[in-house]
Amino acid sequence: MSFRPASGGTPQKVKKMANDLEKENIRLKRAVEELSILNEIASAISSTMEVEEITRLILSKCIQRIDVEQGTITLLKEGTTDPFKTFVRVEDSPVKGVPYRLGVSLAGWMLKNQKPLLTNDLADDPRFKGVDREETKIRSMLCVPLKVKDRMIGLISLFNKKEEAFTPDDQRLVAIIAMQSAQVIENARLYEEEKKLQQMEEDLKTARNIQRSLLPKENPSLPDIDIVGFTHPAREVGGDYYDFINIDQDRLAIVIADVSGKGMPAALLMANLQATLRGQALTNHTPKECVAKSNSLLCRSVEKGKFVTLFYGILNTKEKSLTYTNAGHCYPLIFDPERKLKKLEKSGLILGMLDNYPYQEEKIILQPEELILLYTDGITEAFNKENEQFEEERLIKVVQENFHLKAKDISQQILNHVIDFQEDVSQSDDLTLVVVKVH
Repeated sequence: MSFRPASGGTPQKVKKMANDLEKENIRLKRAVEELSILNEIASAISSTMEVEEITRLILSKCIQRIDVEQGTITLLKEGTTDPFKTFVRVEDSPVKGVPYRLGVSLAGWMLKNQKPLLTNDLADDPRFKGVDREETKIRSMLCVPLKVKDRMIGLISLFNKKEEAFTPDDQRLVAIIAMQSAQVIENARLYEEEKKLQQMEEDLKTARNIQRSLLPKENPSLPDIDIVGFTHPAREVGGDYYDFINIDQDRLAIVIADVSGKGMPAALLMANLQATLRGQALTNHTPKECVAKSNSLLCRSVEKGKFVTLFYGILNTKEKSLTYTNAGHCYPLIFDPERKLKKLEKSGLILGMLDNYPYQEEKIILQPEELILLYTDGITEAFNKENEQFEEERLIKVVQENFHLKAKDISQQILNHVIDFQEDVSQSDDLTLVVVKVH
């Protein structure tokens, strides 16, 4: 009695069916494994996790499933000379890290090709000829790019498979993980950047409030003299500074200054200058002594390249005089009752440039109905969309046309004209001025 194959089948067909069934089982098993690891990653990741936590979890799963000695997730940093930063590294090996030269070669290859890379014999791989065979302990390597909408944001790299060589199936699994993980990593990174920006904005608001608290709370109330000052920073905080310091019943120190740079560094230097000047002013120094001592302190405490232009004057309300020292600041403008102009052109070196500089001072007698204007170059150098500057001529014209107004109204007219002149062009520098009008 002989065996007969099942109806409709030959031994060859049965064998083929068995092979096909085995392949299908392998494919299904692989699919289940892929879905399992993706589910593990998805379940473990929460919306509150930071980038490092997410990348470490993803990398740990890859190392566990592919069974390798170590791996890294490297993220792309745009706008830097070193575009890749190894964000997280997981190791299960005595080999500590990836040699620098290999890392550079790998980063360059991935940036250029932006596709998976698999090699099981790194020593003889022509793509990495420049890598020292003795230096590196890396035998095999699998790298897959992380992409978001065809934009590469980083890469997953696995090194030294333990028991056997990397396979196309390994590459396929890591590619699927990379595809599913890239957007999660990018979202987490963007969220962290947003939190940093929010914190920075809060810090700037705090700095702005502190800086405002350092400025005069109100304009001085003086007999027969109308005086007002204001500053309009280009950013949350600025480097322009004005101040009124009561020395005694008859004397008021008037300060206006422009610190080099903008933003927080300029604001910090401005606060340093203010503390220095107030300390010097209240020790009864003359203007030139006060400026010289302030200059000496700045030269010793401020890094090179930082400087300050400064006008420091002492207004004597009893004798109606102004004694001043100018350290490279814009020349003050004086208008007589007929609105004719003259400038106080006596000046010296800006602060912070040369220690022990011999500053000079000058004294003028104020005449009835005179007007003195102190300002920073943010006003005259404000520009419009035609790249024209506001310039001193326009400033003089605004004062002459509004000479009959109170000091506060004159200062507001100047600000209005500068803003109107700029139109839609954003303010590039702080706007600061002091108006003194004698009655």
